[in-house]
Amino acid sequence: MLLNPNDLSELDSVEVTEPQGNQTYHKCNKSSDHVSCTQNGSNVMTFLKRNAFVVLTMVSVAIGIGLGFALRPINMSTRDIKYLTFPGELLMRILQMLVLPLLISSLITGMSSVDRKAYGKLGLRALSFYMVTTIIAAFTGIALAILIQPGKSSRTASVSSSGEAEAVQTVDSFLDLIRNMIPSNLIEACFRKYKTVYSRSVSTGSLGVINETETIPVPGTSDGINILGVLVFSVAFGLTLGSMGTEGKPLRDFFDCLNKAMMRLVSIVIWYSPVGTLFLLAGQVVKMADPGEIGREVAMYALTVIIGLIIHSFFTLPLIYFMVTRKNPFRFIGGLLQPLTTAFGTSSSSATLPVTLHCMEENDNMDTQVARFMLPIGATMNMDGAALYEAVAALFIAQVNNMEFNLGQIIILSLIVTAASTGAAGIPQAGMVSMVIVLASVGLPTEDISLLLIFDWILDRLRTTTNVLGDCIGVGVVQHLSRHELQIVDINLAHTGTCFRSSGKAELDESDVRGTEFRSELAAPAPAGINNPQYLKSRRN
Repeated sequence: MLLNPNDLSELDSVEVTEPQGNQTYHKCNKSSDHVSCTQNGSNVMTFLKRNAFVVLTMVSVAIGIGLGFALRPINMSTRDIKYLTFPGELLMRILQMLVLPLLISSLITGMSSVDRKAYGKLGLRALSFYMVTTIIAAFTGIALAILIQPGKSSRTASVSSSGEAEAVQTVDSFLDLIRNMIPSNLIEACFRKYKTVYSRSVSTGSLGVINETETIPVPGTSDGINILGVLVFSVAFGLTLGSMGTEGKPLRDFFDCLNKAMMRLVSIVIWYSPVGTLFLLAGQVVKMADPGEIGREVAMYALTVIIGLIIHSFFTLPLIYFMVTRKNPFRFIGGLLQPLTTAFGTSSSSATLPVTLHCMEENDNMDTQVARFMLPIGATMNMDGAALYEAVAALFIAQVNNMEFNLGQIIILSLIVTAASTGAAGIPQAGMVSMVIVLASVGLPTEDISLLLIFDWILDRLRTTTNVLGDCIGVGVVQHLSRHELQIVDINLAHTGTCFRSSGKAELDESDVRGTEFRSELAAPAPAGINNPQYLKSRRN
């Protein structure tokens, strides 16, 4: 039986083996439409579940701004505004509560997992790459924030900050930096830090005439966590713990479990942030003297961060890759499109890790052991995008509050940003916690973090993409630098290939690889075809 021409366009959705009449066809077509509608609804629900936090954050930002503008005509008192922002105050207190255990556990776990004896030069090169690129990212953000000055406007340009008579001199700032790096009391470092204060000594002559007034620096303290001292101790403790081998395993397991528990707690608590963000933004809008000007400043801040991420992703990292390997970096990046898009979609470098491992091994022919050693550590420690973002954000908030940073404070900021981003958890919105660390450590108001949350939903995805790109570039750079050690290991593995195939375990003598200072995970099952020349060629690539 012939079908109507109008029905031909609907054949795509129906699989017809034997036409049995118009009635049967229409029933199939209705059933197909019902299944298609059900699938569309299921896809929408899946999308909303996957991006529920982003949707809630955007909705809370919109409602908070709208509520703030609706309350502006009421002319609320300072007390009323304080009550309005109380849920936001709870959010800040929760984040500050999580700062210390998250920072200590993350750093100790990351540093203790780098076994110098096991990985030798490979581990040192990986750590060096992570530190160098993170510091470059931090200084890129600082340079852009100083050059563009997103928080400066005509409203604040005429206001001078020279009224601070007790400003700490640059030399004393450097000395305070060193003193805070070595706290005399670790318990005190959790709530107080060293700060130089000045006392004036007046010398008088014999007739009571004042001859000279001298300003003398004396020891003082200021409230707040001594982040630098905690960081230095955590890094030193983690490295020492990692060098203890089996003796330190119980303590390493403890801090690893603590780190996982803290990350899970952060991932639960962070769901309260849309509520706190709503009321913080509403309070900020009510307090604003010129909301339009603040809006332009926040937009300039977001643009500054995006420019910095573009510079770091498409200039700095490719330049480092080209200078070390003398290969085309953009061909290398071309094999990473899937993990980069996954990082942008999930906003989590840890969740992107399986895709990143697959593409690095299959598309870019990276060595399996190098990739599987570096990428999990990089997902926790290598946070180039977060370092750049936090540097710009801190200077933006300082500019909005009309605070000037001297050279010593900028150096302190770069060190704190580098260390705080290194200990940031690889989960969505965990950067809020490290941002609280940075703001508190340089004396900036933490409640102004609400201004950053307006565009944070997109900036978080962009900086996560930059983080993943930095991890992958690091694997390529370190593998090229370690190519001689890897070739020697390949030769040793090739000579013992029969042992691998017969037992499934590697039983190499320690003297076979002692000269390379590179001990891989030789207890793992051997790769298939280990004597295959194509396998050896992929290892050397």
